[in-house]
Amino acid sequence: MRILFTAILISFATFLSAQTEQAAPMPEKHLKNIRQVTFGGDNAEAYWAPDSKRLTFQSNNKAWGLECDQIFMMEVKKAAGDTTYKPQLISTGKGRTTCSFFMPDGKHILYASTHKGGDPCPPSPDLRSGGKYLWPIFNTFDIFVADLKGKVTKQLTDSKGYDAEAVLSPKGDKILFTSDRSGDLELWTMNLDGSNPTQITFDLGYDGGAFYNADGTKIVFRASRPKTEAEIKEYRDYLAQGLVAPTNMEIFVCNADGSNLHQVTHLGKANWAPYFHPSGKKIIFSSNHHSKRGYDFQLFMINEDGTGLEQVTSQSIFNSFAMFSPDGKKLAFSSNRNNKPGSRDTNVFVADWVD
Repeated sequence: MRILFTAILISFATFLSAQTEQAAPMPEKHLKNIRQVTFGGDNAEAYWAPDSKRLTFQSNNKAWGLECDQIFMMEVKKAAGDTTYKPQLISTGKGRTTCSFFMPDGKHILYASTHKGGDPCPPSPDLRSGGKYLWPIFNTFDIFVADLKGKVTKQLTDSKGYDAEAVLSPKGDKILFTSDRSGDLELWTMNLDGSNPTQITFDLGYDGGAFYNADGTKIVFRASRPKTEAEIKEYRDYLAQGLVAPTNMEIFVCNADGSNLHQVTHLGKANWAPYFHPSGKKIIFSSNHHSKRGYDFQLFMINEDGTGLEQVTSQSIFNSFAMFSPDGKKLAFSSNRNNKPGSRDTNVFVADWVD
């Protein structure tokens, strides 16, 4: 990510893993010293603190008494290999949460939550309606900031509708997020205090999971682009029901203000969860374009101009949510590797990155 509802996607993928083909074994030459840092449940969207030592992530680990995703903060060195380590709860423990990110001071965390819409986890609709795999877009998601003890210090959005998938510009001046406030799922920016919301994408389709490059001048994101009359009708009908079908998405890049928008991938199927390589010239992302049945998600890397596609992972059937540490030395990602037979867990891993 980031629509997220990560647990829904990755649980569905792992459920089907026994029925789908595995990626051909290959050396994961870019990943060294891989360490597992969560152990149980669905854990995803692990994003680095400015100090490259901590991660904020979401989990539904039932061993922690969770019914649906909540936001946590871990110290990577303590968590690596320690199955008893329990990270700090950052969200309220109410509602459903998604898409956390450290604020520039490293002492506060940005995340989206439905807790103002009610304490229980919002019920998910039928996510395989009509034979399509669907994501829910809960209209009670708003964006909050909390300190490292979990105290909410500010609510940044308060309008009815979907406001989530928020990240910070490395310049420390803007928050980038996805919202349906204009009638479609578009990218928006706002100031750190929630003021001056500005729409920066305008094409029909879901725009989300966006991140800045290292200097804050460019944005990479995933998008669907319905073209035919039937595709447009289906997209709009689902959106009216608070749903998105995420099976056809490609990677796009634009300037920080939305200008110079261009498509990077033309691979087909689902290409998502992109993040800029530290060089700013490549993008790492998750894709099932190579899979005949659709549920083998591996990490790939590609040049911004769409050339030089390279497969990065090959272990297990689900690898996604890759993020480079600010110092460029490590990669955090989610995977269902290392699972015991019959387990459907998805955990967070950290690896040393080798170019």
